[in-house]
Amino acid sequence: MDIGADEFEQSLPLLQELVLGADFVGLDIEFTGLRSNLSGPQQISLFDLPSEWYLKTRQSIQQFTICQIGLSVFSSIEGESNKYVAHSCNFFLFPTTFGVLDSEFSFQASSVQFLNQYGFDYNKFLKNGIPYMNEEQEKKIKHNILTGNWKVRSSLDKDQIKVVIDEVTRWLDLAEEGDWMTLPGIAGFQAFEVQLVLRKALPEIWTVLRDQGVIVKKVSTQHRWYLENTSCDRESCWKEKILLSARGFSVFFQMLVKARKPLVGHNMMMDLLHLHEKFFRPLPESYDEFKLNIHNLFPVLIDTKNVTKDIWKELNFPRVSNLSEVYEVLNSDLNPTKNSGPVIIHASRCEKYVETKYPHEAAYDAFLCGSGEHRHPLPKLGGGFSVPIPEPSFPLYLDVLAPYVNQVNLIRAGVPKINFAGPDSPSIRPPILILTVRKWPGVSEQQVYREFQNFCKFDVRRLTRSQFLLMTNKFKDTRSILKEYKCHPTLRISLYRYWRHSPNVNCLLQVCGVITTWAFIAFLLGGAGP
Repeated sequence: MDIGADEFEQSLPLLQELVLGADFVGLDIEFTGLRSNLSGPQQISLFDLPSEWYLKTRQSIQQFTICQIGLSVFSSIEGESNKYVAHSCNFFLFPTTFGVLDSEFSFQASSVQFLNQYGFDYNKFLKNGIPYMNEEQEKKIKHNILTGNWKVRSSLDKDQIKVVIDEVTRWLDLAEEGDWMTLPGIAGFQAFEVQLVLRKALPEIWTVLRDQGVIVKKVSTQHRWYLENTSCDRESCWKEKILLSARGFSVFFQMLVKARKPLVGHNMMMDLLHLHEKFFRPLPESYDEFKLNIHNLFPVLIDTKNVTKDIWKELNFPRVSNLSEVYEVLNSDLNPTKNSGPVIIHASRCEKYVETKYPHEAAYDAFLCGSGEHRHPLPKLGGGFSVPIPEPSFPLYLDVLAPYVNQVNLIRAGVPKINFAGPDSPSIRPPILILTVRKWPGVSEQQVYREFQNFCKFDVRRLTRSQFLLMTNKFKDTRSILKEYKCHPTLRISLYRYWRHSPNVNCLLQVCGVITTWAFIAFLLGGAGP
């Protein structure tokens, strides 16, 4: 089910009912870009601590925006054990442009091409996107509305407003008192703006908002005065409606937060960063504050990427590169628990995914996250994986998946995942290597990277003029390069030891050596005196 601005407000009561009755919610988000093309120290790498990775990625989150959110709401069917119904919805979003709010965001060419390849509807995103704002933006708008200063700048183009006024003026010349006309295609808070402009410009009309658009009626001066002073549709009654319309998807976001349902995603770190920035508050500079905020918003997170990585190692499943391929393997005969999972049916208005695949459509991927979670072999508490017991419930899955709950996968950093419920686990990456270069003056990090890129991929960081640190996330690459370059004439590679190779430690030892030498000399000279 696709939901844009035209359908959103009418859908809110149903969406609230679905979320409150859900067992868990699948999530996926599509963006206008993923990561800024930063270079040098600002580029993420395997050397980054989680806090360093967060600060670098924070810049990209502020630069790009959300174009589509997919939610798949899974609810157990009463009276039928081990059976769920999934309501899957695509929400097209566009930042609120209202009053003082006029967001700036970027498009990344590769992201546009990628979504276009999979049929993304950019017209719906740009023309009918649901508005949204975070709490800080909402405070500004609310203050402007309550103080009467919300008419800072029309969110509609001035030329478009002029066209509307001209159209109504021409109609007025021929209309008689009591006649009415409709201005179709104007909805949400923009409809309130149009009405305000028309009422101020034309004293002989009155306006009403209906499902088909803005209704303009020709009235007498006395009737206009009466309506202004008695109608519940006067400007003073609009303020809450205006704010509700301008908040848009943020209203539903608050419903989702208050419901406190488990949130299931796949490689969901970027999703969580955008949810915080776009609907809650601007991302803080403090990494720990960000973690705490997310845990308070969503107390139970399940990133299926972490579960999948362990299952693939244990059961020797074929290599996969995306969520759709994961789902295919879990639903194939390779999976020993294929027939033990629950029955999941699509809701009546969400049946487009029954027979047809829509990869990288947000709601489809959200459905794969949620339904695939129940296809995973259950991990044993003592290690390994077992066939699920008959008719497992979602609470049982949460119990046995406890090691994975609130552990979110991290791409290209010093640790493989972030723990939103406590301290992050120590790194389990392969050891850092140190490269010492001989007879290669002026060598750069890029040249070192290219030297090894056909053999294996390493992140490179300069240590001294002739020494570089090498980092990979694969132990086999570390073993291979140590063996391959063991007798290389100009490139010497060994395991990095902080106390042996760190320039700071070497400098400290040299200073200590100098001090010790002078102290010893002073001792000898002092002992040789009279």
